[in-house]
Amino acid sequence: MKEFNIIICGVGGQGILLASEILALTAMESGFDVKKSEVHGMSQRGGSVISHIRIGEKVYSPLIEKGRCDFLISFEKAETLRWVHYLKKDNPVIIVNDFKIIPPFVSLGLDQYPQNIEENLKNITKNVYFVPAIEIAQKIGESRSANILMLGLLSRFLPFEEKTWEKVIKENVPAYTLDVNLKTFKEGRTLLD
Repeated sequence: MKEFNIIICGVGGQGILLASEILALTAMESGFDVKKSEVHGMSQRGGSVISHIRIGEKVYSPLIEKGRCDFLISFEKAETLRWVHYLKKDNPVIIVNDFKIIPPFVSLGLDQYPQNIEENLKNITKNVYFVPAIEIAQKIGESRSANILMLGLLSRFLPFEEKTWEKVIKENVPAYTLDVNLKTFKEGRTLLD
């Protein structure tokens, strides 16, 4: 049974913890052992948030070692650069929400937002996917479901059945958001077509 080491990262309030919970539960429903670890940081104040999800036949540690990450899913462009050192050397997959959140230090003129992010990531792997997730989710009906759209795209790389993803989404999002989240998830699955 193959192992999957996945990091989901971004800024507080982007739905990272919900996305990692849905991913972990979908893997468990599919018969895998799963360990998950989260660092919330200053998440309530727009700070960096990261979640490690390890999936396999038997997983002993929730933390991914540097150089062992198969998938890096980033909900904010610059946050991607913060965690690339975790990626394995052999064809990792990077999925990036093509969205900038300007940090306070940049707004105050004390620092600069990173430049050439796309080029830097393409130097790491050919498997880089930039997605206007918030824009797509907003067209479907709810910009806050961008995290579910990103899971939809990730789901194309993992061996879990679509009906299992949908079951877990139904059990973990508020009922009034269910339709839009399921539509957004399905749209995410079509982004590679």
